[in-house]
Amino acid sequence: MNIDRMEFIAWMERIMDRFDILNDHINNIHKDRNSIDGEELLDNQDLLQMLKISQRSLQRYRSSGKLAYYTISGKLYYKLSDVHQFVRDNFNAPLQRTKDNK
Repeated sequence: MNIDRMEFIAWMERIMDRFDILNDHINNIHKDRNSIDGEELLDNQDLLQMLKISQRSLQRYRSSGKLAYYTISGKLYYKLSDVHQFVRDNFNAPLQRTKDNK
């Protein structure tokens, strides 16, 4: 299958146009992310998936004050930095097994 130079250039221009459209779409999605003071906000679903915990566990962390949260228009949000600090404070590295522990 042979194509001439003009047809090849036309195809490449169409492909590049598609890339431009995808790039614009990705940029719009990135702008639509919730943020406060330039910091990304996560909602309950984001956090449940990220931490792989149940809704009840997340509620317990909020109620105990271990995890800071914000209510905006009746919806709960968490600052990404607060979530990182929560993980550092509450989740320990797995114990290293030695020959004596087995």
